[in-house]
Amino acid sequence: MSRPKEKIFKIEPFKHKVEMDPRYPERTWKLLEDAIHQIYNHNASNLSFEELYRSAYNMVLHKYGDKLYNGLVNTMTEHLREIGRLIEAAQGGLFLEELNSKWMEHNKALQMIRDILMYMDRTYVANFNKTPVHELGLNLWRDNIVRSLKIRDRLLDTLLDLVHRERTGEVINRGLMRNITKMLMDLGSAVYQEEFERPFLDAAADFYKLESQQFIETSDCADYLKKAERRLNEEIERVSHYLDAKSESKITAVVEKEMIFNHMKLLVEMENSGLVSMLTDDKYNDLARMYTLFRRVSTGLATIRDVMSAHLRETGRQLVMDPERQKDPVEFVQRLLDEKDKYDKIINSSFNNDKTFQNALNSAFEYFINLNVRSPEFISLFVDDKLRKGLKGVSEEDVETVLDKVMMLFRYLQEKDVFEKYYKQHLAKRLLSGRTVSDDAERSLIVKLKTECGYQFTSKLEGMFTDMKTSRDTMQGFNTGGDSNEGPALAVQVLTTGSWPTQSGARCNLPTEILSICDKFKAYYLSTHTGRRLTWQTNMGTADLKATFANGQKHELNVSTYQMCILMLFNQADSLSYKDVEQATDIPSLDLKRSLQSLACVKGKNLLRKEPMSKDISEEDVFTFNDRFASKFYKVKISTVVAQKESEPEKVETRQKVEEDRKPQIEAAIVRILKARRVLDHNNIVSEVTKQLQARFLPNPVVIKKRIESLIEREFLERDKVDRKLYRYLA
Repeated sequence: MSRPKEKIFKIEPFKHKVEMDPRYPERTWKLLEDAIHQIYNHNASNLSFEELYRSAYNMVLHKYGDKLYNGLVNTMTEHLREIGRLIEAAQGGLFLEELNSKWMEHNKALQMIRDILMYMDRTYVANFNKTPVHELGLNLWRDNIVRSLKIRDRLLDTLLDLVHRERTGEVINRGLMRNITKMLMDLGSAVYQEEFERPFLDAAADFYKLESQQFIETSDCADYLKKAERRLNEEIERVSHYLDAKSESKITAVVEKEMIFNHMKLLVEMENSGLVSMLTDDKYNDLARMYTLFRRVSTGLATIRDVMSAHLRETGRQLVMDPERQKDPVEFVQRLLDEKDKYDKIINSSFNNDKTFQNALNSAFEYFINLNVRSPEFISLFVDDKLRKGLKGVSEEDVETVLDKVMMLFRYLQEKDVFEKYYKQHLAKRLLSGRTVSDDAERSLIVKLKTECGYQFTSKLEGMFTDMKTSRDTMQGFNTGGDSNEGPALAVQVLTTGSWPTQSGARCNLPTEILSICDKFKAYYLSTHTGRRLTWQTNMGTADLKATFANGQKHELNVSTYQMCILMLFNQADSLSYKDVEQATDIPSLDLKRSLQSLACVKGKNLLRKEPMSKDISEEDVFTFNDRFASKFYKVKISTVVAQKESEPEKVETRQKVEEDRKPQIEAAIVRILKARRVLDHNNIVSEVTKQLQARFLPNPVVIKKRIESLIEREFLERDKVDRKLYRYLA
């Protein structure tokens, strides 16, 4: 099939030229110009917007957009100049109202004009890169009104005056202010900033600079901070009511600089009302206000933190170095805990639980607790007091709270091994005397220590509990035998050497009656355990004695083993000299004096009389049995007079033991490090050893050097032949 032939259409130009009325553009523009006048004169109700739109459309269509646009600029400018003269003529408070009224009218007129010239906006303006009608109207208002010579300064002065009056307590028309500042914002952020915001910020800086100086001179720190906080809130509120939201950060920065930053140091150090005074008097609200305000400025929190830390270090130093406070170790530690609780509460409630403040607190406590070399001993004595009697009848939760607080102080100690030494001694006394409040509390603390320092730290402590249980089983077996029922009753705790703080030199001549039953137990124990050796620790035992006094009065006396040995001598003699007692018992001199002091010098419990009478025991004293002793209790406990704290010789001895125990730990650390690194210089070894051992104690570099020398002598290490500061591990 053949395709039909396609028809071709051709469009040709008009054969003749279309002529337009030469007066058309002028006539049309005149119509539009008259309409603009009518709009500005509030006579727009009689206008036909459809006809006006079509006229503007035709002008643009016939390439008269230029005439239309320029005519618009000139007509609007003419009207705005007339408006400007009316605004200038307004007097006093009517000035802003007139400006606001004319601005509203201009916006309304601009909306109508834009609707009429919409086609020009879409085509001519876009094609020839002109300013759109609405924006053009704003720019003309800016140039002819806002920036006119007679309005510009007057507008700024009026606005700043209103703000100043509001700051000084007057009530102003915030709605009018909001309209005027909104006008400036509508004209562009640059107009708002240049014509108002920058001068507003400068005026605020001058105002608050002067006011802050007046406040500083007339107010204490707390009042000043309240005033600063109020001013800051006022400015934030002012922004929300009639300023650009972006102005908030700028005006608050001005207030912060003038009222806080420029006076920070003066405020925190203000005498009788500054930070130290607030901390001392627990002014939680004032401290919270200071923290909130100072947080707003750079270095603000650091300023508070530094002053708090310096104050805490100084008060802590005075607390731990005060000789009076050291007389009572329990009170000494309680004061530390009270101080920690106080600052924990301040940081939690006033300083937003700020970690940097918590770190500063921890650093300060670590600093001053370790200033007193007896802090480890005192903390152990505090634990001993609580676990012997202080926590009796206390709920499990409260016990845990006390133990957690103790652990917190323990973490601050640099010499944790010294604490371990004392804690072991005190725990041993509690376990052996059966005077612990709760086995659960004891074990709970050991678990906490284990978690903090590892198994090695607590292995011997756990061994002590194991020995106590094993001893109960052993005594049960011994008591089921027939021989044990003859003579005095015996209760023995078998302690593993190494786990307990036993004294190898503890000696004492036991009474014959006691020796026989002790020998029976020894024979029984060795028959059930092979390869073991028993040594009696007479310094750690107790005894119950039945005594008869004048008039047949009887009492059961609970005494130490040493006191028992002394009292039993008076079954054969009425009077004995110090030398006689010492020779018969062979008790070490210091322990003998303490035992005699507790028997003869404690009022109400003086089972012996001493000649001459005095508080101390001398080697010339003579003792007689006090048969007139009387007590309203049948059972009487005679405690050994023992200083709660160690005496000076005991302190030196404990320190020597600690130093000896540290030597193998330092050597082990040195060998571990060099085994891994093979070759290392002296300074790095000291640094690595310190890092490894600081969880238990801070090793002295001099001691580390001596341990290195010892290891070289024993051929664990050698010095490098070229560089004498280098050490090499010998496999």
